[in-house]
Amino acid sequence: MSGFTDFLFGWMQNVDPKALILAFSAIGAGFAMIGGIGPGIGQGYAAGKAAEAMGRNPEEGGKPATLVMLLGAAVAETSGIFSLVIAIIMLFANPLVTKEGIGLVLGCSAIGAGIAMIAGIGPGIGQGYAAGKAAEAVSKRPKLQAVIIRTMLLGQAVAQTTGIYALVIALLLLFVNIF
Repeated sequence: MSGFTDFLFGWMQNVDPKALILAFSAIGAGFAMIGGIGPGIGQGYAAGKAAEAMGRNPEEGGKPATLVMLLGAAVAETSGIFSLVIAIIMLFANPLVTKEGIGLVLGCSAIGAGIAMIAGIGPGIGQGYAAGKAAEAVSKRPKLQAVIIRTMLLGQAVAQTTGIYALVIALLLLFVNIF
């Protein structure tokens, strides 16, 4: 090894590959949970808009707005759930530990799986924004609740695609021997 690469990676030669994979998996699990930021922001926005709607129109629009907010916030949580699943797999059922191969590559696959889940921030925020706007709309026009919910769910489904892509990539990195 050259002096620089030996400096960077030389210590890994003395580390058990399984220990290296587990250590990198712990880091990856932490990265994966960063994806929970998006649902938190999105759900907070939806709840704020529903509270605002309740204050504006408590008799006619308050209850429908709350229902829309709860439904929309539940959908916005999916990216956080995806991140949690990947983190739990890495911590408790890590398939990389049993694979044969270069410990560094497998360990980096674990970190990559965690980093991939950061993509869940976007869908969480976007879906929460849609839920908030839907709650706001229902408070103004409660009779259109069904149409508004349908439109919100369709928009949220489209917004979820990035979170699904992240989940697929994370699962591939964990379960498929890419080399």
